Amino acid sequence: MERPNILLIISHDTGRHLGCYGRPVATPNLDRLAREGVLFTQAFCPAPQCCASRASLLTGRVPHRHGLIGLVHRGFRLRPDVPRLPALLARAGYATHLFGLQHEASDAADLGYTHVHPAATTHCEDVAPLVAAFLTSRPTQPFFAAVGVFETHRPFPASPGPWDTVVVPAFLPDAPEIRRDIADLNLAVARLDAAVGQILAALNRAGLAERTLVLYTTDHGIAFPGAKATLFEPGIEIALIARGPGGFGGGQVIEAMVTIMDLFPTLLGLAGVLPPADIDGRDLGPLVRGEVTCLRQRVFLELTYHAAYDPMRGVRTPRYKYIRSFEPRPWWFPPNIDGGPRMQGYTKDWFRQHRPEVFERPRPPELLFDLTADPLEQHNLA
Repeated sequence: MERPNILLIISHDTGRHLGCYGRPVATPNLDRLAREGVLFTQAFCPAPQCCASRASLLTGRVPHRHGLIGLVHRGFRLRPDVPRLPALLARAGYATHLFGLQHEASDAADLGYTHVHPAATTHCEDVAPLVAAFLTSRPTQPFFAAVGVFETHRPFPASPGPWDTVVVPAFLPDAPEIRRDIADLNLAVARLDAAVGQILAALNRAGLAERTLVLYTTDHGIAFPGAKATLFEPGIEIALIARGPGGFGGGQVIEAMVTIMDLFPTLLGLAGVLPPADIDGRDLGPLVRGEVTCLRQRVFLELTYHAAYDPMRGVRTPRYKYIRSFEPRPWWFPPNIDGGPRMQGYTKDWFRQHRPEVFERPRPPELLFDLTADPLEQHNLA
């Protein structure tokens, strides 16, 4: 097989908040990508925080093995000896392009990007036209293009309302302030989806669609209490959609557990590069080609430091999840929950006013959930 181009689109804090995952939000372009490609319904991140999860994608390793266990802008760094995906692809003859943001290093060149395309901002409206212009130039060298956009990180754009009919995720209370917060998230998702549509249209116009593997994913769950920066399901769930060469087509829906780390060996394999032997990710190829029905029986989870120190480790199987906390913390740890005036954290404010106990009640050191009987993780069996 001819080595494909690789177009990776990654957004902030989106979880599975897309129409193709059954969420009540309109995402026609991502839905179409899923219909034409492969939708992974049980994709997870190893850490529910931006830098650590993204670094796992680029290295195929869990965070405590690649070293980036906290935020880059707080001084955390990748281990210098860990191979990075862009650098390995560049060494194999790919032109490696970065559009928009990356959150794995203070300097994108340290990751192996040979071309960095600066934009006025990292929002979709500024990044997508740059990607479209690059694609319509019809590059002849095989490329790996990473497209990072700020949507759907807080602060969200303000939705004009009304918000009465907005559907709130089941793990959150259905309150007016939370409906407004979800409406704002929905608007950010709509902007993300429109940017994906703009990029895919340019890919088609350039005649590159047939030889380009397009991937969409995100780093972790949505930025709400009980999700981002927790090991609960809404924090570790991610969207993963792939369309293109290598068997990623036909509208497949794959329910086997996969992780963001699996992209590392998958993309290297398609590029004809032998992945390092000591990685945690697994090639998705046998799964999408129907050669196997599962890649793993468990996913290992971790959180160490986001805005504050909250060390946890966990393991998830198709039915059960076990979480171990190593420091006394409340059920939800306020410093690690996005909120405050700058972040427009209406949901965090609502909990502070109406259910402050979630920020005060001690979190048990051990949690065990039967995800089949208790998908909202309300009944601790430990």
